[in-house]
Amino acid sequence: MKKKKIQNISILTIAILIIGSIIAYNYSVDITKQKGLQFGNELNQIENNLSDIQAKFYSEKIKWVEGDISKIELLKFYKIHIDNFKKNISKYDELTPPELFKSSVILLKISAETQLESDLQFIEWIKTGDESAKIRSDALFQESYEYQNLGLVEFQTAKVGIKYYEGGEKFEEPQGVSAQKVLQVYEKMEKQCSEQFRNELGGFDSNQIEIEWFDCNNEAKEWKIQHMP
Repeated sequence: MKKKKIQNISILTIAILIIGSIIAYNYSVDITKQKGLQFGNELNQIENNLSDIQAKFYSEKIKWVEGDISKIELLKFYKIHIDNFKKNISKYDELTPPELFKSSVILLKISAETQLESDLQFIEWIKTGDESAKIRSDALFQESYEYQNLGLVEFQTAKVGIKYYEGGEKFEEPQGVSAQKVLQVYEKMEKQCSEQFRNELGGFDSNQIEIEWFDCNNEAKEWKIQHMP
């Protein structure tokens, strides 16, 4: 239980670290600074909201364990939690990040989506007592933590990249990421492209949407090539 609490605190701490560094960009052109500031503020708000939502998720569980609320009350709250989580995840799609920060936003969104999957499995465990659901929840939680770490690395590297570009030096990609993790992220990127652009039958509603899907997949492939060790 202590280990789980430490993990929970860690993932929220990382979110706070991201939030604390988001707005400190140095762009050479005023208009770019304004766009970067707006993007930073919007991402800041999303991360803050998700952090608060997740903290509440665990605090309600503690109330249930301690007998302060019933199981029915807990599950009722968790239904609201899932709805709120989904709404906040959708806000990632409304962001307009500068080019260098796009991959960090993708990773942060994947982290949030994986956390949501973890929460759903956790709720299933609460409902049914199925230990396999609890095991899946813990595994997904760890994945979410790793994706968020990658997102933070990408974000910090992008900040360094901006300084390198301004100084005429070479931009370095993040180091130390395993091939397996790169492939996992790539597969999730591909899945997101399909979910965003394909219809229920697996096709496309227009030629333009198919082109956008193609571009989305190409961006995912480019990310994989750039980050593969």
